Amino acid sequence: MSLAQVQNFAISLDGFGTGEGLSRDRPFGHADESLHEWMFETRWWRERTGRQGGTGGIDDALVRQHDTGIGAEIMGAGKYGFPGWQDDPDWKGWWGSSPPFHTPVFVLTHHTRPPIEMEGGTTFHFIDASPAEALAMAREAAKGQGVRIGGGATVVRDFFAAGLVDHAHVAVVPILLGRGVRLWDGLEALEQSYEIEAVSSPSRVTHLRFTRRGL
Repeated sequence: MSLAQVQNFAISLDGFGTGEGLSRDRPFGHADESLHEWMFETRWWRERTGRQGGTGGIDDALVRQHDTGIGAEIMGAGKYGFPGWQDDPDWKGWWGSSPPFHTPVFVLTHHTRPPIEMEGGTTFHFIDASPAEALAMAREAAKGQGVRIGGGATVVRDFFAAGLVDHAHVAVVPILLGRGVRLWDGLEALEQSYEIEAVSSPSRVTHLRFTRRGL
């Protein structure tokens, strides 16, 4: 069975995976890009955006795993679009005509619509389903490859709470956001279900890697 994975999910020191006040102009609310600046400085990101240079080490090694062995993605409505995107029939996500997923993507929403096929192999499917139901659909579409639980924080938290995450990489960024959507709320004693490794990088980010016990 394909494994469910969380990759490169960044949170603040106080546990927020996004800020407050999300909008079309501010996809991460008041956090803006502060949770992801470490990623934008890696060689992997610069290569993807047609630039040279960038940082190596553990930051680069982990983000390079983004596309390896992934056959489908699950994301929440808040990752797919700004609040109210459901009322815009022309909205096709933040990523332009060729999104970076290249797989079937299952968007969890109470406002379903027909699938949207994009360039590069990405097809967005809009489903109203529980985490377990969504994972079953994504696993079928992944054809033996892994399923990425792409976020946002509420979706990752719900999949952790349902016991459906097999591997997770969470990057703790040394900033305090103070408000927004927190990842760990309601997940007391989660550590009992996982082997956890922690590695610090020169960027001052701490990388936490979770592996479900028994795998």
